[in-house]
Amino acid sequence: MSDAHESHHGNYWKIWAWLCALLVVSVAGPFLEIQAVTLITAFGIAVVKAYLVAVHFMHINVAKRYIVYLASTTLIFMLLFFAAVAPDVMQEDGSNWTKPAWIAEAQTPPTVHGGANPH
Repeated sequence: MSDAHESHHGNYWKIWAWLCALLVVSVAGPFLEIQAVTLITAFGIAVVKAYLVAVHFMHINVAKRYIVYLASTTLIFMLLFFAAVAPDVMQEDGSNWTKPAWIAEAQTPPTVHGGANPH
């Protein structure tokens, strides 16, 4: 094998190690129970991991320029779609809006049955 080929695969292992380390941090972050830390570890690290995968494993950095523009345009349209539908989808109530049964069941308080323990 050539040295260039050998170092190319070495970068894959380094990036994989970084991705594993970031996974550990993103899983451990919510255990601190600090909302800001949880949000940073959940979303910030996810963005960094997605960037590392796109650049190093999908080779976006060496692709033709129109591929980068196409991927960027797709991401922008996805974010615009989410921004457009989020106000409607995330509402608790509204006209012609029905709450799904599984949400309604989770919000009803449990009933207390009197009498002997059935177990």
